Amino acid sequence: MSAIVVLIGISLIVALTFLAVFIWSVKSNQYEDTYTPSIRILFEEDDRQGTATQTGSDES
Repeated sequence: MSAIVVLIGISLIVALTFLAVFIWSVKSNQYEDTYTPSIRILFEEDDRQGTATQTGSDES
């Protein structure tokens, strides 16, 4: 029975730690920009295609 009490205590400490980190990240504006992540993949894909084209022309 005492092991269950210890495990519940440890799980509460871990859960409260994650909650505190989440609240800290929201207050420090980590989630403020919601537009850029949705278009970031478009820029990375264009960059990869440009690199592949340059590499292909250098090998010829």
